[in-house]
Amino acid sequence: MVNLSPEVLALLMFSGLVIGLLLGHPLAFVLGGLAVIFGFIGWGPECYGMFMNRIYGIMDSYILVAIPLFIFMAQILDQSGVAEGLFDAMRYLFGPIKGGIAIAVVVVSTLFGACTGIIGASVVTMGLLGLPVMLKYGYDKKLSSGCVCAGGSLGILIPPSIMLIVMGNQASLSVGKLFAGAIIPGLILSSLYIAYILIRCYVKPQTAPALSAEERAALSAKQLTLMVLKSLVPPMILILGVLGSIFTGIATPTEASAVGAFLAFLLTLSYGRFTWKGLYSAVLQTTKVTSMVIIILVGATCFTGVFLGFGGGDVIEEYILGLGLGRWSIFIIMMIVCFILGMFIDWIGIVMITFPIFLPIATNLGFDKLWFVVAIAVMLQDSFLTPPFGYALFYLKGVAPPEVSIGDIYWGAIPFWILMEVGLIIIVIFPETITWLPSVLVK
Repeated sequence: MVNLSPEVLALLMFSGLVIGLLLGHPLAFVLGGLAVIFGFIGWGPECYGMFMNRIYGIMDSYILVAIPLFIFMAQILDQSGVAEGLFDAMRYLFGPIKGGIAIAVVVVSTLFGACTGIIGASVVTMGLLGLPVMLKYGYDKKLSSGCVCAGGSLGILIPPSIMLIVMGNQASLSVGKLFAGAIIPGLILSSLYIAYILIRCYVKPQTAPALSAEERAALSAKQLTLMVLKSLVPPMILILGVLGSIFTGIATPTEASAVGAFLAFLLTLSYGRFTWKGLYSAVLQTTKVTSMVIIILVGATCFTGVFLGFGGGDVIEEYILGLGLGRWSIFIIMMIVCFILGMFIDWIGIVMITFPIFLPIATNLGFDKLWFVVAIAVMLQDSFLTPPFGYALFYLKGVAPPEVSIGDIYWGAIPFWILMEVGLIIIVIFPETITWLPSVLVK
């Protein structure tokens, strides 16, 4: 065993994390490998017992059972055809407005995000449905790409979100309260995106032309009303079934995830889209995504166990608080750290690495824990849109038409992640945007 000071340990472990990621190794194995190396150096073979206890804690977590069920719900829902019908209805509803199809993409992404909880399904679905239509009508490629990426990323913030489930587990917070607290911030971001589209199209009308009079006349007002109502009913049933059962106290988030999976299955049956091949594909994809999430959680919990066990968390906390900065200056520093990490690693790693360090600091500074966690969730929206490793950017590139380059997608995302910072500023100025709804809905 080697005696390392907490300061040296913190420096070496984070240096190893950066080097491992730059070499292209998977985050889970970088975190787990560093935990084994430094745990053995510091404690010898005894560290393995600690690893087993922490891994068993992940395995024994009841709330994490909701992750595979919500992922399965999203996979089944993706096959139901709900998104296609909803997009067609919204496209005609907002079509008379300049930028109407882009607005329809954001609205459908918001509703679809409330049904899935993961961004992959939202970005890919809207990339396949919305992007070709916008390009067909002469929309700017950057605006089209940006609204798909930003709208699709709302699925990780708007409940039911698997990110909020992991955050609740790590912060020892009620997932129901986190779900309630994230609703208004999610709607704020969605509204900012729509406002930006409207303003940009007002300044440059050629950016996103409205539907022609002939196309608008293809549907009567009655037909459009029926189309909108018909398309809204299935997702609203799902949203009310999941979130309603949580907020009324009928079900826990884990039980509500099972309700959501069952309702999504019924919707697929009712739309006549159920196939055994589709079910097999949904189960297989659920297994893959869940395995990826859990293996990162395992590696990260071992990493933080070693890091905190050696006193690394105390070192960083004392250093930050010892800078003599005000609480808001420290808050800004923590948000900047999350932003920078989001450029290189996914939200799971960021949550697992930063929460054990940031939460004690936030508590020491007097921040409400629920508000602080949701504020980080809003900031982590950036991680899906910021180069070089923004997941939403690459999800969209994988399904985009050939004429849309990765450069178009990168540049199109920039205005929207700026709007994410505006959304963060709004919830900082008005903390009730987060704290009010949980106080009303969750007792």
